[in-house]
Amino acid sequence: MAVCRNFYLGFNLAVTMAIWLLVNHSLAESSKSVILVIGDGMDDHQVTIARNYLVGSRGKLLLDKMPFRAVAQVLTVDEISGRPIYVADSANTATALATGQITSRGRIATSAGKDEDLPTIVELANAKGYRTGIVTTSSITDATPASFATHVSSRYCESPAAMIDIVKYGINLGSCVNDLKINGGLGSISEQLAKSNTHILLGGGRQYFTVTSEMSQKTSLQQALESGFTVIHSWEESNQLYPSDRVLGLFSEEHLPVKLRGEQDRSAELPKKSFLNHINNYFGEVTLPAPMTCVKNSNFLNTPTLKEISQLAIKQLTYDNHKGFFLMIESASIDKQSHERKPCGSIGELAQLIDAVAVALNYAEENPDTLILVTSDHTHAAQIVPDKSLFSEYPVPVYTPGRLARIYTKEGGILAINYATSNFEAEEHTGANVPVFGNKVAVSEDLPTYMQQSDIFKFMARYLELN
Repeated sequence: MAVCRNFYLGFNLAVTMAIWLLVNHSLAESSKSVILVIGDGMDDHQVTIARNYLVGSRGKLLLDKMPFRAVAQVLTVDEISGRPIYVADSANTATALATGQITSRGRIATSAGKDEDLPTIVELANAKGYRTGIVTTSSITDATPASFATHVSSRYCESPAAMIDIVKYGINLGSCVNDLKINGGLGSISEQLAKSNTHILLGGGRQYFTVTSEMSQKTSLQQALESGFTVIHSWEESNQLYPSDRVLGLFSEEHLPVKLRGEQDRSAELPKKSFLNHINNYFGEVTLPAPMTCVKNSNFLNTPTLKEISQLAIKQLTYDNHKGFFLMIESASIDKQSHERKPCGSIGELAQLIDAVAVALNYAEENPDTLILVTSDHTHAAQIVPDKSLFSEYPVPVYTPGRLARIYTKEGGILAINYATSNFEAEEHTGANVPVFGNKVAVSEDLPTYMQQSDIFKFMARYLELN
């Protein structure tokens, strides 16, 4: 009898342990999370510029200390022919990150040519019970955030008022007629965000939510409230949120202001040629723009930092949540300041990105089943060039043909940054690979060190078991 009783007790214990292991294994698997941090326009030049300025040429940024490092190839196709285009925009690259599909410039989670809606990682994660969040320093209707939760044929269809005859900078940019609700579409970006299942939406873009919706007398803001969002317009209001609130935070009319700018808001400038040099490039003199310092932007004073809104997003996403979450965090104006030839602005926004990465890594320390990936959507115009030309000993004026910004660094040097992609009001994107950084989970997942941009979606979806 004693033998039978011991066997019975041992069997019960084994079954109990097996059930405990299965339950805990299931809980461990279901609590995985992914945080994707995107630096819009953040390439190796931008990272190096920021490193030189923020910590010195021999210093290390937090990105440099991350255990995983790779590069991603950016792919784009022509809307009509389907042939490759070698320089992308933020819409098609964000679509690649959000859906794993290659599309044409300007498209938001829709396919080139056929104009089919492409399922996004936010939608797939929502369907599997994960909470999802989108955080950005741009308008949340801008190309990158929009590509993770909406579907339109043009990035410019941000509100119901911008669906037909889109005009920007005095140029007609087409329309989103097929996306109109009356034509069976999903409506504008703001309307889709207002009705989305996303748990957290934080950024700018208030103006796009105050327009009356198509086929309704309600604004997108009113629709968001009806969908269960708690809407806040200032950082002070975040203190009154309940931990269980779904939050739509609109902290500015459009994009959030940047933290740094050049003194007197200076941007890169053209070198000044003497009269003789205008006559002949080998004669006369050329004077480079005077060096500048980077200063705090007074317009930023009441703006929440990317660090603060990232912390708020994680707090809301993790409250009473045993499933896990997907969160996209974007520092958007690395790109926007580079378009404007303002390197100080880009430096400040890359510093904001690094602060947000620190928030993500701190969370992952306590929650080790968190995959963190940091990447860019495309490369940009800023290029480090010699402050003193290698050819300056030749008896002719040698200088950059582009616009040049010269910045005093903390090391006592002058950092020369050149912009020369366009003679227009704005600089252009460029077509190189983008960097990818990851935490130790990326290492354990054995991610390749060379990938296509669309693979990043596949790795995130695989990790969350969305396939």
